[in-house]
Amino acid sequence: ISLTVSAGETLAVLGRSGCGKSTLLKIIAGIVKPDSGEVWLDGQDITAVPPEKRNVSLMFQDYALFPHLTAQENVGFGLKMRRLPKAEIEAQTMQALRDIGLENEARRKPGSLSGGEQQRLALARALIIKPSLLLLDEAFSSLDTHLRHHLRTLTAERIRSQNIPAILVTHSAEEACTMADTIAIMHEGRILQHGTPETLIRRPVNAQAALLLGLANTGDTRYIPQHAIRFDPNGTAVRISETIPLAEGTRLT
Repeated sequence: ISLTVSAGETLAVLGRSGCGKSTLLKIIAGIVKPDSGEVWLDGQDITAVPPEKRNVSLMFQDYALFPHLTAQENVGFGLKMRRLPKAEIEAQTMQALRDIGLENEARRKPGSLSGGEQQRLALARALIIKPSLLLLDEAFSSLDTHLRHHLRTLTAERIRSQNIPAILVTHSAEEACTMADTIAIMHEGRILQHGTPETLIRRPVNAQAALLLGLANTGDTRYIPQHAIRFDPNGTAVRISETIPLAEGTRLT
C-alpha cells in the first residue's frame, strides 16, 4: 500500500468488510503499530509518534461521544486536553456548535440527541482542534439516506474550507464516488487500483475492482471488460464482443 492525500482533498479507501480498511486507518492514527512501512504527515515520519501527539482526528461510525459530558463539553474536549484558557474554549466551542446548527443544544447530553445531531457533534469535535489529517471510519453508514447526504455534504465543505487532508474508509461505492477526489480500491490488504472516480468507473483494472465499484458489467459468473462494450452509432443499443467466464469455482467476494 502506498497512498498520498493532499490538503483539502478526500481519499476514499473502498472495500468489503475485513479487507483491511479500518486497520489501515488505525495505523495512520497510531492506534495500531505497523509490521513494516512508514506513515508521513506534513513531511515528517510519524510512524513512531504516539497517537495523542499526531494531531489526527478520527471519526467513528458509532460517534464515540462521551455520554456523561454535554454537547459543548464533548466538542471542547480536545481543547481542554491542550489546556487552553476556559474562556477561549467557551468561545470556540459555541462557535463550532453554531456552525453545525446545534448552539441551542449545548447543555444536552448525547443520549438525548438524534443520530444526525450526534454525528454533527462528532464532526465539530474532530475539526475544532484544527487537525493535520481527518480520518473517517464508515462515519455515515448508520444514518438514514437524508441525514447521510446532509452530513456528507457538510463534512466535504469543512474539509475544503479548512484545507484538511481527509481519508474516508467505506464499503459504499456511491459514497466513495460522491465524496472523494480519489479512490483506492482495497482487496485482501492490497490496493487493486487508485485514481479519480471517473477513471476507475471508465476502466476498472479487473473484475474484482468492477464488482467493488458496483458496475453492471460484472457478476458472480462472468465479467465483460470495458473494451468489449461498443455502442451502436445511434447510441441506443450495446454490442458485446467478448465475455470472460470466471474460472470454475471462482467467486468474486
